[in-house]
Amino acid sequence: MKITAIRYGMLRVPLKTPFKTALRTVDIVEDIVVEIHTDTGHVGYGEAPATAVITGDTHGSIVEAIAKFIAPRLIGQDIANLNRITQLIQTSLEKNSSAKAAVEIAIYDLFGQLYNAPLYKMLGGGDPVVTTDITISVDYIDKMVADSIAAVERGFEALKIKVGKDIGVDIERVKAIYAAVEDRALLRLDANQGWTAKQAVYALQTLEDAGVRLELVEQPVKAQDLDGLRYVTERVHTPIMADESVFGPTQVIELIRMRAADIINIKLMKTGGISSAIHIADIAALYGVECMIGCMLETSISVAAAVHLAAAKANVITKVDLDGPSLCAFNPVDGGVIFNESEISITDAPGLGIREIRGLERL
Repeated sequence: MKITAIRYGMLRVPLKTPFKTALRTVDIVEDIVVEIHTDTGHVGYGEAPATAVITGDTHGSIVEAIAKFIAPRLIGQDIANLNRITQLIQTSLEKNSSAKAAVEIAIYDLFGQLYNAPLYKMLGGGDPVVTTDITISVDYIDKMVADSIAAVERGFEALKIKVGKDIGVDIERVKAIYAAVEDRALLRLDANQGWTAKQAVYALQTLEDAGVRLELVEQPVKAQDLDGLRYVTERVHTPIMADESVFGPTQVIELIRMRAADIINIKLMKTGGISSAIHIADIAALYGVECMIGCMLETSISVAAAVHLAAAKANVITKVDLDGPSLCAFNPVDGGVIFNESEISITDAPGLGIREIRGLERL
């Protein structure tokens, strides 16, 4: 099975409600879709969002990186040579992690198709069902409380609460949501780099003293402030998770060395794809550090790849934040992983199992 062509498209899917964080507000998913065609007629699918405020990737840079730097290296390559292909992708240019991830996802999809097995089995096997949380966007307190109650009533047992806009209001947001859902759901806070280290310690100690129990707090400080992250981790009881601070394996090693966080958030768009995500999970497992697997605003194309990885690495990926498809107004994918509220199921279809993508605009 050899690569013959790489094609692109734009996929636009409205969100059910606006996605609001300390960094941005988004109403619609607009992602670049990659199709890798082969001489056997098989097609592999990948996807990348333009998350400029986090990864630096834009729609234009994703397409340019693939068309000018990655694709020329891959034409004619045999899918069976997976390690060689992923090395070619990762060394094709610096950074551009989302572009690399989209191509790698399509390659791994084809790798599963080559051996007629779902991707998670090619990665080591596991339970084909995982459970995700759902995001509660930052908003007025009453709106966030209502959204949280609705999510619990839909069966979600973990809520990812967006904060980081205003420290005082953030504290009241969390108290109100905690009181409303009682013990029916775990609460995960995500400040999206919105606090300083001292603000984070103040907020979390205030919540702890008030009896609010949180499962974790994600990226309370700026991405580059590892000293600040460690400052928070050392001063609160609540587990602290690094997200934007960790893109690749070398950063994971440094974070673990510094003891700057308790948990690591793996996202394929940060790692540049599945190969580096596997390295991160293996490093974390060696040191006994738990991981979460998350996503950007992605549809079920690239999120499917993250689901397969979560199933195969369940020994270290103990938390799942793959609610992107649940936030979308509809699923544009025929086939693939099955999303049913908090439960995500993998079928026995080869690779990612995607048969068709509806509404794709060719570029």
